[in-house]
Amino acid sequence: MTTSQRIAIGADHGGFDLKQQLLAHLGSAGHQLQDVGTSSNKATDYPVYARAVAEAVSSGKADAGIMIDGAGIGSCMAANKVPGVRAAMAYDLSSARNSREHNNANVLTLGAGLIGAGLAKQIVDAWLATECTEARHLKRVAMFGEDVGDMNLTDQDIERVVDRLHEILGPVPIPQANGATVGDDPDAAREFVRLGATGLTSVAPVERPGDIPGDLARYIDHTLLKPQATEDQLRQICAEALEFNFRAGCVNPTWVPLVASLLRGSDVLTCTVVGFPLGANEPAIKAMEARRAIRNGAREIDMVLNIGAMKSGDDDLVLQDIRAVVEDCVDGGAVCKVILETALLTDDEKRRASELSRQARAHFVKTSTGFSTGGATVADVALMADVVRGAGMEVKASGGISSYEDAKAMIEAGATRLGASASIGIVREAKATSVSA
Repeated sequence: MTTSQRIAIGADHGGFDLKQQLLAHLGSAGHQLQDVGTSSNKATDYPVYARAVAEAVSSGKADAGIMIDGAGIGSCMAANKVPGVRAAMAYDLSSARNSREHNNANVLTLGAGLIGAGLAKQIVDAWLATECTEARHLKRVAMFGEDVGDMNLTDQDIERVVDRLHEILGPVPIPQANGATVGDDPDAAREFVRLGATGLTSVAPVERPGDIPGDLARYIDHTLLKPQATEDQLRQICAEALEFNFRAGCVNPTWVPLVASLLRGSDVLTCTVVGFPLGANEPAIKAMEARRAIRNGAREIDMVLNIGAMKSGDDDLVLQDIRAVVEDCVDGGAVCKVILETALLTDDEKRRASELSRQARAHFVKTSTGFSTGGATVADVALMADVVRGAGMEVKASGGISSYEDAKAMIEAGATRLGASASIGIVREAKATSVSA
């Protein structure tokens, strides 16, 4: 159990609501809290409150500090200007623990626009409970206050940092799809590091799994989601997935432990569905379902968004719904695909749903469950790809894909993954096409 600590906590207008929830959470745990503001959702400047939190820690009035703004990045930079402060931004449990165990951070910054209250509470608890005790880590932390000279970062150093951050963070929203990024300009990245940046983000281009028709199997999630599917049929699906080297085997949640065990050690992933097929479960239930599936061995989660909320114009609920699952997928090292059920949406709703999936930092958007009034269309795949491509996200086309020509058309429209139950026939047709070409 975490020992009671004196904690200074602050937020700007974007982090105010989350601050109030964390105050209640930390107070119930017995911590002594110093709220430095802000006191409402009225627009204000985050550096003011980040500095107040940092100065409380620097002066010894607080043992630790927590600051919340929209992304957590600016507050981290502002807090680190205060002598004696080691501020770190955390976006999951691993980064929270690492910032304490390896870097002895005494101020934690959070992005209310990136994480929900549930994950934020877990991050704060993990951060407070972790200590820096290893001599090698303490030695390096002591160097923070020394003049260690010019870092002399090479272009290769910057490239490795950017690649690793992209690997950890996954797809991230960016304001525009065009223009140079820190991944393209090592000099700019080096300057940001010199000015105090503690993290860099770069969106890597989406790469196709392989050439078509030759590598078509690596695009396909070999799927069996029928409610009457038996264990023998699931075992057969796994045997086929291994034989043809499909990208994943996609099955209902009850079969995940079996499928994961049969596919273990291969290049074929275990994929399952959440909130399937209606999408009408509460966000917390979907998140719990995703966590359980990941614990059972799923590496990819295809969730159905709240279609009714989408059509009602309740974008806040849709975003909360998607984000709840994405957060648990990211924490569990799994990929999250958001099923839009495009046959039930207007083009405007498809765009909004894709954009909300992008804001929630999902890895894919997906067309269909295969259980509604229609499946994937070339037009829908192209529309969705246009919205999410700039964020490094991918598109999965699913529903009604029964031939090589169907698969090829979807890939040419922008899909990098296909969901199909006719997978073997599609691949055999593709191979025949390749031989005759």
